[in-house]
Amino acid sequence: MPSTPHPPSSAQTSRTTCAIAGGGPAGLVLGLLLARAGIEVTVLEKHADFLRDFRGDTVHPSTMALLDDLGLSERFADLPQSRLSHLELPDARGNETVVVDFRRLPMRHPYIAMVPQWDLLNLLAEAAAQEAHFTLLTEHEVTGVVRHNGRVIGVDYRSPEGNARLLADLTVACDGRWSTVRQGAALPVKELPVHFDVWWYRINTDRDVGTALLPRVFKDRLAIVIPRKGYLQVAQLGLKGADDAVRDRGIDAFRTHATELLPEVADDAANLQSMDEVKHLSVRVDRLRRWYCPGLLCIGDAAHAMSPVGGIGINLAVQDAVAAA
Repeated sequence: MPSTPHPPSSAQTSRTTCAIAGGGPAGLVLGLLLARAGIEVTVLEKHADFLRDFRGDTVHPSTMALLDDLGLSERFADLPQSRLSHLELPDARGNETVVVDFRRLPMRHPYIAMVPQWDLLNLLAEAAAQEAHFTLLTEHEVTGVVRHNGRVIGVDYRSPEGNARLLADLTVACDGRWSTVRQGAALPVKELPVHFDVWWYRINTDRDVGTALLPRVFKDRLAIVIPRKGYLQVAQLGLKGADDAVRDRGIDAFRTHATELLPEVADDAANLQSMDEVKHLSVRVDRLRRWYCPGLLCIGDAAHAMSPVGGIGINLAVQDAVAAA
């Protein structure tokens, strides 16, 4: 079981009603909802901020409806975003065919909003910070669970001030697919087969390539492109286990593949300097056979790691948080 090497002293032990490991979409939505219900909640986030690239950015209609209900719709609308109302893919003759169309759905928001996740997380954190019962501790990395008489009663964590312990009536694991809390609780996991991985990279460009999600296909290769201000965020799909071979072929071959998928920014793709700029995501799909044990609940990727296809992970994590609250 992951734990700190030496139990913290009583002076390094604090207490809350609900301890949430992880300040992602699940953790912050749950923290906000519980705090608004008058429950003392502490969220521990291992990073200093939310500004990390290559995260889920697809905010689905269900999540936007929740933001409406929370009174955050105007602030959300002010975030930089593009809207995806439908998705077209080329057919065998090169004609564009609509394969997804949200415009026909009877929803308040019949589209997907492409929003940088760090902006959404900042919005949620700022809204939660206005609640008297909410505490967000950044640079606080959960290192293990604390047990007593067969029950999880809190977590150990590491911060710039050293190792410490947070005791809680309920601990909620929202710390992602490699959840430390899940490992510490030894909850059984069912692994599901996955045959592809993703290579994330960015192409700096000022060219106008549209504002919505852009699928690109060349021969047997597929990439999904998210336009950003000043750059494109690209997710290139390939066979699972191929990362070593991809890196052995080197940056020249990778640039060639990138320009074949995105010929309109071929000159900009030439500025990719090394494979260090290409981040490999080993896609994992699994689910816990049971999401809980005494004193502990797992939600989001900590309970069910999702495929990145369709951007469903962030939105299911939010719905987990709503159900848990």
